[in-house]
Order: sequence, then structure tokens, then C-alpha cells
Amino acid sequence: MKFTCERNVLLKEVSIAQEIISSKNAISILSNIYLEAEDSVLIIKATDIKVNFETRLPVEVEEKGSTTVFGEKFLGILSSIPDGELEFEQKDINIVIRPRTKKVKFQLRCIASEKYPEFPVFSRERFFEIPVRDFKNMIQQTIFAVSDDETRYFMNGVFFKKEGDKIIMVATDGRRLAYVEKSVGDIEDFGGVIIPPKILGILMRRAGDEGLIGISITDKNVFIIFGSYSLSSVLIDGQFPNYQRVIPEKQNYSFTVNRLETLEALKRVSLLVEQKSRRVYMGLAPGVMSVSSEESDIGNAREEIPCKYDGEEVSIALNYRYIEEPFKVITDEEICVHFTEATKAITIKPVPEKDFFHIVMPMNLD
Repeated sequence: MKFTCERNVLLKEVSIAQEIISSKNAISILSNIYLEAEDSVLIIKATDIKVNFETRLPVEVEEKGSTTVFGEKFLGILSSIPDGELEFEQKDINIVIRPRTKKVKFQLRCIASEKYPEFPVFSRERFFEIPVRDFKNMIQQTIFAVSDDETRYFMNGVFFKKEGDKIIMVATDGRRLAYVEKSVGDIEDFGGVIIPPKILGILMRRAGDEGLIGISITDKNVFIIFGSYSLSSVLIDGQFPNYQRVIPEKQNYSFTVNRLETLEALKRVSLLVEQKSRRVYMGLAPGVMSVSSEESDIGNAREEIPCKYDGEEVSIALNYRYIEEPFKVITDEEICVHFTEATKAITIKPVPEKDFFHIVMPMNLD
């Protein structure tokens, strides 16, 4: 195998590939990136067995071939070289890397490509397309609420399903819930599935905001294509909780606050919050909301901000992160919080209401 390509173009693709690789497999084939040069194209693959990545970029191919290289060192080499053309040549069990602008040569050990895991095969006919901006917004509104409790593995991903002419994403860790839906029109039906957050996180970081993204759901895998990239992931096998039971049918009271003012108040008060419970108190009175920490050995903090509220005085105890995170992903100037009483779930919605909301369970006031 022998080919030439631009360093900055290759570095971008290898950086994405390295995100996929499992760091627990330091000297196995799973720590390697697959390279195949043929017909003026370089194919790059990476996998951790559950999540797979593939892309193609144009290169000058002098000799066809394929191999795999240790991803971490390969990325390190590319990062250390200035922009410009690079020459790659496979010699026996090594690949030689030479930048044309520097008198330096790297020789990196390879593992035969025949040992690389096979990727699942997909049919492009089963894909449906939606704007990539919409799909990224759905991920942004839900991914932070995924549970990290591995004993409840069925909540370790984002629930994804088609319902009528909409697609829905839901995430929960048992103490909060994030919900978003988008209209997509007439697409092929698929049942509810649980998508691991890793593939969604990579998509969030690497996909642009323009164009369409293709999605295909099978019994065991999700396939995503955008631009020159193909991603796939094994789905989480399990029964997602009945999230509809958590959504309040009716809430009698609400208050509206400025999003940025509330975030700033939470940031300041959280400096004196007990870090194990992360409990803050939101005290409501007509026209004003207070955000305070509980008394502790190191002190306490309290801040008042204006709010639109004309009900009776009430105090609600909440994990400040569970308020902070939805307030960060909502981009509207004002947010409305709906509630019934201090011990029951609150619902967080933008003003005006859109196609998503967040539900948070209060903590004990004591």
C-alpha cells in the first residue's frame, strides 16, 4: 500500500476515528484504525465492537492495499507534523510516514487488516432523512438526562421511536426526564429502540448544522450517515420505562423567569451547596423567586431574582444540576416552570412552548 494525502484532511478523520476506539484495549486490534487505499480513495474505519465508524477521502494512490495502525500513536504523529503533503508506504509489518516539508520519517507497526472485525451491513433503501440541525437539537435536549447507573442498563441510552408523523426522543435517570419530538412526515415505521449515548455524542460534536442526516433502524442496530461518514451502533437491549406515566396531565401553578438570570443565580448559590445532595431551594412569592442553599458548616447563599408569579408562597427543593442542565440547552430568553405542589414533579418549558420539555422530581425539603 502506498498513497499521498494532505495532513490536515487526514488528521480530521483520524481524530474522529480515535474517539470511537476503546481505550481499554491498548494493544489489541480494537486499538487500531483500519486503512485501505484503492481507486484514489482512502477508507478509514474504527470500532469498539459496539460502535462503528467509516469514512472515505480522496488521496493519490500509487499502490493499493490495506492494513491497521495503532490509533493513539497514529493520531500523535499526524498532530506533530505541520500541514502539507504526507507520503505513506507499507513495508512488511510497518507503515512508513514521511512529510514532504520535513526531514523526518516515522515507522509505525501494523496489524494485518484481515484480523479487523467485520462491520454490520446496511441497506440505503431503508434510510429516512431529516435535517441534521433538527436531529442534533433532539440529542442536545435529551442526552444529558441519560442514566449512568449500569445496573439499570435500560436507561443508559436515549429512547427513540416513531409515533404517527413524528419521531420522539426521551431520556431519564429515574429522577428527571427529557422529552423532544419532531415532525418528519411519511417515513418507514419502526418500534421504540434505545440508542447508546456514545454514537449520539460523536454526531453532536462532528456533524455540521446544514444538510440532511440519514437514519436506519434494524432489530439490533442503528445506522447513521451524513456527509462522507457512516456510523452504526448496537442498540441497548431492554425495556425502556413507561415515560408517559411520569408526564403530568395537569399542573395548577406556574412561574416564568429569565433563563440567564436564573443560571447566573444558580452558579453563584451552588458555590455553597452541599456537593453530595446538590440541593437548592427555590422560594416563590408574588413577583420574586429566591434561590438558596441550605445551612451548613461552611455557610449558605441566597439570591433573589424577579419572576412572573402571583400565587401563594411556596418552597421547592431541587438538585441544582437538574435545573441547570435543561436551562443551559434551552435557548429562549424566558422559561416557564409548571408545578402543583412542592413534593410533585415540575415541568420546565421554553416561552413560547415548543416541541420539548423537561421534568424534574423535587427533593425532600428537610
